[in-house]
Amino acid sequence: MTYGTGYDATSESAYYAHGTPAERWERARLFFDARDYTAAARVLAPLVDEVPEQTGPRLLLARAYYHSAQLRRAETELRLIVERDPVEHYARLMLGRTLERQGRHTEAGPHLRIASALAGDFPED
Repeated sequence: MTYGTGYDATSESAYYAHGTPAERWERARLFFDARDYTAAARVLAPLVDEVPEQTGPRLLLARAYYHSAQLRRAETELRLIVERDPVEHYARLMLGRTLERQGRHTEAGPHLRIASALAGDFPED
């Protein structure tokens, strides 16, 4: 669809979806490394739909959502990861931080404690 300003949403969508899954993964990582988290998410969301069983793209998508303040979306992706793999340390940590950032400290606590235990961070007596 073209708007009066010369903006073409179809070609923009095609840009983010262009290439093989491996090429899109690399493009998403470049956007993420450049701190363009919104663009990274735009590349990653369709990729995650294509390869829903892969944790890497979903975790990077969750991180992109987190860094672009799309906290509910980040939470959704992180909960899916934790549901599939309860000992995925980084997803637990990110889920706890995402919940904290939303002011949901009581919900965040168990995830942060589990992440800490999985990382081997035990309190000294």
